[in-house]
Amino acid sequence: MTFPVHRPRRLRRSEALRGLVRETRLSAQGLVYPMFACPGTKVRTEVSSMPGVFQQSVDQIVEECREVADLGVPAVLLFGLPEHKDETGSEAAAAHGAVQRAIEAIRKAKLNLLVVTDVCLCEYTSHGHCGVVKDGEVLNDPSLALLAEAALSHARAGADIVAPSDMMDGRVAAIRQKLDQKGFADVAILSYAAKYCSAFYGPFREAAESAPQFGDRRGYQMDPANAREALREVALDLEEGADIIMVKPALPYLDVIQRVRERFDVPVAAYNVSAEFSMVKAAAQKGWIDEQRIVLEIMTSIQRAGASIILTYHAKDVARWLKAC
Repeated sequence: MTFPVHRPRRLRRSEALRGLVRETRLSAQGLVYPMFACPGTKVRTEVSSMPGVFQQSVDQIVEECREVADLGVPAVLLFGLPEHKDETGSEAAAAHGAVQRAIEAIRKAKLNLLVVTDVCLCEYTSHGHCGVVKDGEVLNDPSLALLAEAALSHARAGADIVAPSDMMDGRVAAIRQKLDQKGFADVAILSYAAKYCSAFYGPFREAAESAPQFGDRRGYQMDPANAREALREVALDLEEGADIIMVKPALPYLDVIQRVRERFDVPVAAYNVSAEFSMVKAAAQKGWIDEQRIVLEIMTSIQRAGASIILTYHAKDVARWLKAC
């Protein structure tokens, strides 16, 4: 009887052996936890489609940020809900906005956290689109100045990284120029470079109250059928001054993450978005899956594809599970 010469199972016999040869190693240091800041005080409203995720006033944001920092998660991503919406999303750049006040409060609390801020207009506009609208069309160039002003307001409040998510052409250059002109050359830009027009954003629209009031975002977010186009988008954003680039969503676009990682020698982020999170939570609540194993497998797959930074609503749980390992 002929026996195999090569026996890969030898290195799978125990957890110690599996750990020794493991190719992809998860760490909390690569996680970013998204949060939703809203007006008021003592507000903590759970998002019905995202168990464990809340719209929170600044005082509550700071308390959860303490927990995030204690768990070893190094960064939070702040989204904002305004007191009032208008056609141009003017509150996005307001010094008294929920995001701006949350940044200041986190800084005042001296928490060991990087603060990343989402730069977009959809949460702030009455029409729910990511730019200026005229005659039913989202106008690219007039939107750039508004986005740059919003990014500047975040930098003034103390943000470490601004993250434009609007998908307007040229917005990275407009933001970089504005920040540099105003003395914020050290503030980094994490660009939502390859952001697809995805059905996986549904629960987020509830959390951020940002659903478009007419039409959809196919005219500026990417077509899910296109992968090569993502490489062009990334290249353009890097030319304009992006420091980190992102692919969003993560799981349906692991191939895109891999292509980006292979082509560009820059930090690559991926956003494990709201519906990816909510589907896992719903199945776990039904008892259909082992939540911890599923989530850690998902995180591993995203990192294995090439993302060194993962933005995920699972971040706190992942950090707890990794500590317990």
